[in-house]
Amino acid sequence: MKNAKTFYVCNECGYKTARWLGKCPDCGSWNSLTEETEQVETPTKQKHVSVLSGDDSHAVAFSELEIPEYIRLDTGLGELDRVLGGGLVVGSVVLLAGEPGIGKSTLLMQISDSLGANKKVLYVSGEESGGQLRLRAERLQIKGASLSLLTETRVERIVREIDSVKPNVVIIDSIQTMYSDVSASAPGSVSQVKESAMAFISKAKAEDISIILVGHVNKEGGIAGPKVLEHMVDAVLYFEGERQQSYRIIRASKNRYGSTNEIGVFEMNDTGLREVANPSEMLLDGRPINVPGNCAVCVMEGSRPIIAEVQSLVTPTVFPAPRRTSNGLDYSRVCLILAVLEKRLGQRFSTTDVYMNVIGGLKIDEPASDLAVAMTALSCLTDRLIPDDMIVIGELGLSGECRPVSNIDQRIKEAARLGFKTAVVPQKNAQHCKPVDGITLIPVHGIIDTVRLLKKQDTV
Repeated sequence: MKNAKTFYVCNECGYKTARWLGKCPDCGSWNSLTEETEQVETPTKQKHVSVLSGDDSHAVAFSELEIPEYIRLDTGLGELDRVLGGGLVVGSVVLLAGEPGIGKSTLLMQISDSLGANKKVLYVSGEESGGQLRLRAERLQIKGASLSLLTETRVERIVREIDSVKPNVVIIDSIQTMYSDVSASAPGSVSQVKESAMAFISKAKAEDISIILVGHVNKEGGIAGPKVLEHMVDAVLYFEGERQQSYRIIRASKNRYGSTNEIGVFEMNDTGLREVANPSEMLLDGRPINVPGNCAVCVMEGSRPIIAEVQSLVTPTVFPAPRRTSNGLDYSRVCLILAVLEKRLGQRFSTTDVYMNVIGGLKIDEPASDLAVAMTALSCLTDRLIPDDMIVIGELGLSGECRPVSNIDQRIKEAARLGFKTAVVPQKNAQHCKPVDGITLIPVHGIIDTVRLLKKQDTV
């Protein structure tokens, strides 16, 4: 056997080079090359085969292909099933990523208990001992009737145990701690993560086993390891939320069997994660009354309308460069809206600091919130109140016009259900919107109409 070979691999794109470089020549990322060691000749190395067709693969006419009937498993958490597209698909591989301490292991333990009622579940832990997992299970009041536990990090042993137990669902916590004999690199390296994930994906596709992989995140917020890992799996879920707050949000950035626009909302308590069936009430809880700079807006997360609260704080600054801060809103979009207000209305935001926030940790990236963001900024700058029973919906253009948004009927119904009396909507949406009892529509053509609206409300 020859000596070990040392090379450097990019964590973002997998580019290999013989020497260390500060910047990856392929993807352009900085400080992403990590050192790895590989044996030049390894007799025990295995060759990968196709995970879908095997060694005897051959071309098939497109008209002869059969549409598979995917069976979904109920995880016991309706919010998670919503994000997955209706449940956990048999034979699928799901990657769940989130910040340390956000509640990934707690979520998976609850899933294991729910799935264990009808299916066999194998929980593989590479980070905790059996006693630690048992302690968490008692805190969560989990019995674990059909749950098998394995504390192992070697992929080959895990695969043999899967053949022995024959589970329906396998949970790997986490993929960064696993290592395979195929690669001589350390666990967590690019090659080890790829080899380990490929072994589990092959097992899932060959034997129709649903596998959930837990992934670590780096300091930038992305999934640690090679980017190709996200392409290999069937679904990528992000577990988000502030650890100082009790609310958690699951959203999908990739889903081969469902939509990527749905979100699931949970609340962390002493007995684990509890589903929040009505996120709008949660986000509006504790809303201040008669305070300038607060406005409610209805956004669509997939097929679900959610009412959130947008807050603005505009204060004079003595510095030549005013500060702009946004939490839950796109920073570039906020700067664009402020520029429209300065140009079209003559408001001076260039001498003030502007702070924007969305209550509850929700991230809004829908243009339908533009008009609400603009009204909160104007309200705080002029110290004029936005009525507490008013909701604002609309997209703002660069000319100051208010453009129509989609799903206006669902948004208005959700606002009426939560007790809002008036809704500011674009003119074209007001023409085609069905009337809803208990709520009055106020059509607007552009941003100038909102200024008149604020002045009118101020004099009442």
